[in-house]
Amino acid sequence: MYLETLAFARQDNREVMRPLGEVEFANGIAAMSASGRYGDIRVCAGIVGYADLRHGDAVGDLLDAAMERAPERFRGVRQVTIEHPGEAPFRLMMNRPEPGILKSAGFPAGLRQLSKRGLSFDACVFHPQLTEIAALADAFPHLTIVLNHLGFPIAMELDEQGRAAVFREWSASMRNLARRPNVVCKVGGLGMPWCGFKFDERSDPVGYLELSNAWRSCVETAIEFFGADRCMMESNLPPDGRSCGFVPLWNAMKHIVRDYTADEKAALFHRTAIRVYRLRLPERFLRPRRQDATATA
Repeated sequence: MYLETLAFARQDNREVMRPLGEVEFANGIAAMSASGRYGDIRVCAGIVGYADLRHGDAVGDLLDAAMERAPERFRGVRQVTIEHPGEAPFRLMMNRPEPGILKSAGFPAGLRQLSKRGLSFDACVFHPQLTEIAALADAFPHLTIVLNHLGFPIAMELDEQGRAAVFREWSASMRNLARRPNVVCKVGGLGMPWCGFKFDERSDPVGYLELSNAWRSCVETAIEFFGADRCMMESNLPPDGRSCGFVPLWNAMKHIVRDYTADEKAALFHRTAIRVYRLRLPERFLRPRRQDATATA
């Protein structure tokens, strides 16, 4: 999956249409991958672009153009809407979202344009905003909402007691949100300093066992509430790279769910994503592969 990064915006069009440039870029990379020249892979098999949903009904023009440019791959949009009263979380961001996006006048109309086209909305918020996502899920029951990064339990710069309080708040909000059947959850993003695990402060390499021990409660809680068929594992690299490498991250996720059933693992690591994002992949990508030895980095 390709997820928007606010990159390659077109400069020769009205503002609402500028994100089309990133969709065109990702679709070009997908076409290169599909050629087979770079191996038996499918990079950008699905594309989630950007849209400023505050434009309301005008977003429909952008969505139609994106579906025309990438009809086999464009699956929805993401608009990052994280908010926090402090400044510390935004030291990590190049593009700080404006406050109040979810409550803006045009936002519901923008979501309505997504819903009527069968497209999804990737929601990126901090855990105090999860009640707002629940309200949106109620207002748009036919819209698939993909909660990114476990709803970011934000616990940076807190002591152990403070982090425990955040986990309780986050857990209650996740349980409530999971009651909405049109919401699915991406399980990851825990390498971000926002989550308070402090691996980003380490100078030595962090292995998968340390990661799995620290992340287990968040991962297992989300899967318990949403179920494996409404959860999909994610890496959130390169931002998660502040805490760990790609291999230890995925080995940590595999280690946490090592006792789950084969069917649950299939849902978590590929089946949910394929269904939610309606990925069109050759049959050979869907067959079980030989179990390789797990790396221990």
